[in-house]
Amino acid sequence: MNRIGPCVSIFGSARTKPDHKYYKTATEIGRLLVRQGYGIITGGGPGIMEAGNKGAHDSKGASIGLNIDLPFEQSSNAYVDHDKDIDFRYFFVRKVMFVKYAQAFVCCPGGFGTMDELFEVLTLIQTKKITPVPVILVGTDYWTGLRDWIFDTMSTPRAHH
Repeated sequence: MNRIGPCVSIFGSARTKPDHKYYKTATEIGRLLVRQGYGIITGGGPGIMEAGNKGAHDSKGASIGLNIDLPFEQSSNAYVDHDKDIDFRYFFVRKVMFVKYAQAFVCCPGGFGTMDELFEVLTLIQTKKITPVPVILVGTDYWTGLRDWIFDTMSTPRAHH
């Protein structure tokens, strides 16, 4: 992975279908980032991950899939470069790879896995374990409640009892 160059990690739901607006958006984000010289890193699965890899693949850019061995998920999507298809047994090792090689993070709507990846990145930035990088939340309708809660509730200093 050291030879791939600058990359952006795209997170999001494995269950998003190709006709959904966020699938189409993630595909376009992948395309546009490749045109700016970035490779795309995803979890290598279906849904948003497939969309990001598809955008990279369609624009002839580096399309990386960091797969996790799960009993209910299939193998990599068809848009991951064969020489950049990496399997992991443990989530924590996989998350290290997402973070180590990314210059930014794009988070599309997703479930617990997406939240885990998002909060891992935010925690690493907050604790200065990684250099601050852009974290882009795609989908105002999806993220507004969480974003507001983070800024209004979580970030508010509280008196110690």
